[in-house]
Amino acid sequence: MTTWTRSATAAGAGEANQQLDVHVLGPLEVVRGDQVITPSAPKLRRMLALLAIRANTVVRTDQFIEELWEGRPPLSAVATLQTYVHHLRRTLRPASAPTGDGEDGGVRTSFGGYRLTLRPDALDVTRFHALVDRGRARLAGGDLAQASDVLGQALRLWRGPALADLSLGPILRSASVRLEETRKSALELRIDVDLRLGRHHDLVGELMETVEQYPTDEGLHARLLLCLYRANRRAEALQTYQRVRAALRRELGVEPSAELRQLHQSVLTADERLDHDTAAGSASAWVDQPPNMLPPSVSALVGRRGELARVRAALAVTAPTTAPVVAVVGPPGSGKSALCVHAAWRGRDTYPDGQLYHRLLDDTGAPVDPGRVLAKFLRAVGVPADQVPGSLAERSGMFRSWSADHRALVVLDDAVSAHQLLPLLPTGPRCATLVACRARLADPAIAATVDLLPLRQHEAVQLLTTVLGPCRLAADPEGVRRVLEVCEGLPLALRIVADRLSLRPHWTVRRLVDCMFSDLGELSVGDLDLRASLARTFHRMPAAARRTLLALSATDTGTVSIRAAAALLGHNETRTEALLEELVEFQLAEVGADTSGDFSYHVPRLFRGLAAGLPWPQEVPRPRQAQT
Repeated sequence: MTTWTRSATAAGAGEANQQLDVHVLGPLEVVRGDQVITPSAPKLRRMLALLAIRANTVVRTDQFIEELWEGRPPLSAVATLQTYVHHLRRTLRPASAPTGDGEDGGVRTSFGGYRLTLRPDALDVTRFHALVDRGRARLAGGDLAQASDVLGQALRLWRGPALADLSLGPILRSASVRLEETRKSALELRIDVDLRLGRHHDLVGELMETVEQYPTDEGLHARLLLCLYRANRRAEALQTYQRVRAALRRELGVEPSAELRQLHQSVLTADERLDHDTAAGSASAWVDQPPNMLPPSVSALVGRRGELARVRAALAVTAPTTAPVVAVVGPPGSGKSALCVHAAWRGRDTYPDGQLYHRLLDDTGAPVDPGRVLAKFLRAVGVPADQVPGSLAERSGMFRSWSADHRALVVLDDAVSAHQLLPLLPTGPRCATLVACRARLADPAIAATVDLLPLRQHEAVQLLTTVLGPCRLAADPEGVRRVLEVCEGLPLALRIVADRLSLRPHWTVRRLVDCMFSDLGELSVGDLDLRASLARTFHRMPAAARRTLLALSATDTGTVSIRAAAALLGHNETRTEALLEELVEFQLAEVGADTSGDFSYHVPRLFRGLAAGLPWPQEVPRPRQAQT
C-alpha cells in the first residue's frame, strides 16, 4: 500500500529558526522556520519548483521560458521573468534579512539564468536519495532489518505524487516522471528486503493496493503472487496472475514474460523453491558484471584540452531529479566522437554500474531505431532477451527504471534529432548522457552544449608532428603550409594526411597535397574517411538544404551573401536565409559578416570539394549559374 504522509521539516515544529525547507515530493511546499511561505501564483510556483529540483545549479532563462509558456512566450517574456524573480526573492527572504538574497534560500542571478541556493538537507528529494543510498548500504552489509527501516523512512518523505498541485510544463513533467521512477524503484527494493525478512503477510495489503496503480507491472505482480503463495493463499495468487495476464493482453497486446509464466507454473505445482528468498528477483539482480560498451579511445586529444574540461565539468553538475545531458557539436571530421569516447573513458570510475554506447546512424547514414538501441542496452545490463519488452515505450520505461538507482554513463554517437535521442536518456540523477551531434539540437533535456571549433594552426602542426615527427615536417615547410590551408583545422582531415604520409615515407608532404587536389578519394585511410562522414550528415539533411550545399560548393570561394545566394537558388531572401541557417545547424557552413554588416555564409574548402561527388537530390531542380 502506498501511504502518503506529511514529511517533517528539517527544523522541529516547535523550533523557531529561519532555515528554508522545500518539499516537492507531493504538493509544493515551502517552509521557513515554522511558517509556510509557499507562493500562490501559478507561474511563481512553477518557477520555484524548477529552481528547487535543480537547486544550487543554474537554470537557464530559455528553460524558464519553455517551462512557463511551452513554446508560446509573450514578447515581454524576459521582463516578466525578471518580475517573477523579484517576487520570489521577496517571498523567500527571511524576516531577519530584509535586503539581499540571503545565503539560505536565495535566488541568485548567474550568467544566463538563475539558481536557488539551498543547504544540502533543505530539499526533500536530496534527503530521499540520501536515505535510499543508506538503505542500499545497509543491505549490502547484510543488515536487512535496518535496510528495510531506512528505505521505509525514504518512502515516507513522499506526501503524494511529485508536484501534485502544479500544472506542469515540459521540464517539470519530465522531472516528475523521473522522481516517480526512483520512488517505485525504492519501493520495490524495500518489498524485496521485507520478503527476505519473511514479512509476506504484512506485504499482501500494500501490494494489492500498489498493483491497482500499476496494472501491467509484471515485477510488482510477481511479488504479490509470491506473498500470497507464502501466506497460504494460493487461489488468490492464481487469480492475480489471470488478472495481470488479462491486463497485459488488453492494454499492450502481449503475453506475460517468461519469468512471470514460470512463477505461475511454480505456484500451480507448489514448487518448494518458492519458499526461498530468490524466487522473486528484481531488475537490479539481473546484472552480474557492469557493462562497458565503449569503443577504444585515443591516447591523447590534440588541441581539445579546453573542450574536454568543459565536457567533464558539465557532466559533474548534478541535480536531485535530473541526469545531465551534454551535447558535443561540430562539423564532420571535427572529432566529436573521439572527444566523447575519450571523456567517457576518463570519467568511467564515476559510473561504476556501466558505460553504454551506441551509434545512432548506420554506415549508410540511416537512423538507427531507438527501440533496437534500448534492447541492446537492456540486454547489456542483464535483462534476459525474452524479458525485453516489445514496444519502444516499454523498453524506455524499463531502462529508466533500471537507471533510477544506478550510476551509469550513456554515450550516443551521430545524433541528428532530439526525437531519436529522448527515449534513450537515463533518468537516474547519478547517471549522465554524452551525445556527439551532427546538428545542433534544441531540447530542454540538454543541459550543456560544447562546440568543437577548428584547430588553431599550432595545434594542427602538433597533430601532424605527433604522427610524423618534427624532422619530416621541417623537410617540407611549404607542403605543411598547404596542408594547413586545405584542411582548415579539421582534425580528421589532418589525421588522414598524417596517416597516409606515415604509410608512404618516401613521399613529400607537397606531393600528397597535390594528390588531394586531384583526387579527394585520397582523404581516407583505413576506417578514416572524411567523405563518408560528410555523406552521413548530407543524407540526414532535407532535400532543399542538400541542394543549397551543392549549389554553394559550385562557387569559386564558397562564401556568399544572402542576396547572392537568393539569386543562385531562385528563392526570396527570407527563404534563402532559412536554408543557409540549416547548413549552419548541420555544421557545414560558417557565419561571418560582410562589409555592410549583413551575414555571409562560408562552406569550407574541403566540404565543397567532397560535396561535388555526392548525389544531386532528384526531387529538386539544379540551381542557376553559380556566382558569389
